[in-house]
Amino acid sequence: MPLIQIAGSERFAYQPKAPDETRKLASGARLHQVTDKDIEAVDPLTYEVIRHRLAAIAEEMGDGLKRMSGSVVVTDCNDFGATILDECGDSVVVGLYNTQLAASVDMAVKWTLENRSRQPGFQAGDMFLCNDPWVGGGLHQNDVTVFAPLVHDGEVFAWTAVVCHQVDLGGVSPGSWSVEGRDVFWESTPIPPVKIVEAGSIRADIEDMYLRRSRVPRLIALDLRAKIGANNIAQERLAALIAKYGALTVKAVMKRMMNDAEARLRAKLRALPDGTWSGVAHQDSFRHSDRNLYKILLTMTKQGDRLTFDFTGTDKETEGFANCTFAGLRGGIMPIVLTMLCGDIPWSPGGLYRCLQIVSEPGTINNCNFPAGIGKASVASAWATQNVVSECVAGMLDVHPEHRKSLMCVCCGTWDLAVLAGLDQRGNPFVTMICDSMAGGLGARVDQDGVDTGGLNCIPMGRVADVEINEFSFPMLYLWRREETDSGGPGRFRGGMGGSSCFIPHDSPIGGVHLVVSATGKALPQATGSSGGYPAGTQYDVLKRNARVAELFAAGRIPATLEEAGGSADVLEAHLETHLGAQDVYYTHWQGGGGYGDPLLRDPVLVARDVEARKVSAQAANDIYGVLLNTDGSADDLATRRRRTQLRCERVGEPVPNQAAE
Repeated sequence: MPLIQIAGSERFAYQPKAPDETRKLASGARLHQVTDKDIEAVDPLTYEVIRHRLAAIAEEMGDGLKRMSGSVVVTDCNDFGATILDECGDSVVVGLYNTQLAASVDMAVKWTLENRSRQPGFQAGDMFLCNDPWVGGGLHQNDVTVFAPLVHDGEVFAWTAVVCHQVDLGGVSPGSWSVEGRDVFWESTPIPPVKIVEAGSIRADIEDMYLRRSRVPRLIALDLRAKIGANNIAQERLAALIAKYGALTVKAVMKRMMNDAEARLRAKLRALPDGTWSGVAHQDSFRHSDRNLYKILLTMTKQGDRLTFDFTGTDKETEGFANCTFAGLRGGIMPIVLTMLCGDIPWSPGGLYRCLQIVSEPGTINNCNFPAGIGKASVASAWATQNVVSECVAGMLDVHPEHRKSLMCVCCGTWDLAVLAGLDQRGNPFVTMICDSMAGGLGARVDQDGVDTGGLNCIPMGRVADVEINEFSFPMLYLWRREETDSGGPGRFRGGMGGSSCFIPHDSPIGGVHLVVSATGKALPQATGSSGGYPAGTQYDVLKRNARVAELFAAGRIPATLEEAGGSADVLEAHLETHLGAQDVYYTHWQGGGGYGDPLLRDPVLVARDVEARKVSAQAANDIYGVLLNTDGSADDLATRRRRTQLRCERVGEPVPNQAAE
């Protein structure tokens, strides 16, 4: 049922404004400016040196965050974003980390300029904290941004920002994933921008408020200091850059970076034929026991040098925790623009956004009103938005003989979430998100297969934590983590394979652990293919109660299949909160990437090789690819031609011709 917007929340239903309007609304704040003449005066060599230095500073922010954080999500999986913005909050450069997160930081900075300039104002050494997705800075409350004004000669010269996923900030369920939730009041508290650091010192009152509801406050406090430290690194490096080249020159380079990004994207768009592409992305559950399907519609129009993303027709917001705000909608667009359209263009979102127009009705599942539930927004409606944007952009690129080489079919269509909580092997409370599905299959290309367990295109430097790191950090023991046969979408070029993990609780003083499962894409596939390519397989999770793993270990054996592990099997729904006992086994199988082109056009030799490498089963080779194999594993050319003729006839309902004469 639709939710009713609470009166007074309109202030937080924020959409970023143009720089000139931001300057007017930032009343009381002195913002550093440069003229067009200053921008044009920068010589090419100086421009390149400073441009690359700014990019290096963003990378150094990320490296510093990883070294100071205590969370495996950050240190080993790179689930964070680092951004440098100009004085008006437009993003100049983003690091190669979670581009979903970095895409919304500008919203939080602009909102802060418009609403915090007079009170409390900005001074050197100040930093702000925000986890309110209606304001920006992240896609759900667990995405916490710390951002800082760089004050030079009494003026706000720029902003630096770091955002990362925090493992628990309160809410009904551990990890803040409230699978029974109906609205935001079941979840962790959204915090609009507040001054967390004042004149270089952490404000204890604000920190206490921030940490109070977390189940792991010490870890969250450490990550807070890591983000403050990363901002300090960036501020020191930027101050040194200004001291060396001068404020006008550095700012002129920042402005020119955005201008160049805009100009190069507009040139690329002009080279593409005008047209309209449409798609739909589905989600199959919004909360525990929900069996409904929800859709996000997109009509994407390319006209001249402008792209319009029109989400008219998207389903209305609903009870559950899988809606997303406008920040999540933008977070579904920018990663695809960056990776598919701007692979050869510097990543300056502040310039790229000028080429885009977004049409969306407030009160829908990817532009929801307060107090709709958004605890899963980043990997639910925002992720589904990314899927349909990926599908439409791929369709647009596919019509151009050169730019089509940049398209990629939808990558891992949904995030496979497993949150573990309880007491670790050292007797300390813990909460963690298992990020194994960071190794999702990448989508196929027009001339090559997708990369098997290659990652997520929205997190270019995303990683999966080593098995040993997870086992050292948490009370768990892996039985296996591996790629899974037939998990990549079939096509002339096959989508990258997904994988599976299977583990048991291990060495916790209380025996088992608390488990929160949140993984959609079980009722229907979400990693779609392109140009006749098939989607990747669906998500699949199984909990086996009272397994015989201890017995097998005693006999010197490690089970390699669920059947061998024994016990009673429970195939899990999309969202579930339960207990994983000491004798239980949890198995989760995440998605691969979509395929490109008709599978019946795939080279039979490649299919035979995939079967030999156990990437494709012999049954799928026959049923989907129409390839029959000889006893030595090679493709039987004659039988394959006959089988493919049969499959083509069955598709169109025509009788199969007599092929005996072949």
